[in-house]
Amino acid sequence: MKVTAIIPDDLIAEAMELSKAETITETLKIALHAYIRTQKIKELGNVILTEPLEFKYTAQNLRELNRK
Repeated sequence: MKVTAIIPDDLIAEAMELSKAETITETLKIALHAYIRTQKIKELGNVILTEPLEFKYTAQNLRELNRK
């Protein structure tokens, strides 16, 4: 997809430097992937806060399973 966007040069330059990308397109792909991952992790954190994980085994059960 082609997109026209007005982005400050210094922001692009810093992103390119930090990402070690050679092109603006590559830089934007890296930045978008990182942003999406971050948001998914935040969403997962919110789900865990509202619905805590339940563990099927106790520590003792796991020790016993590992010793078999």
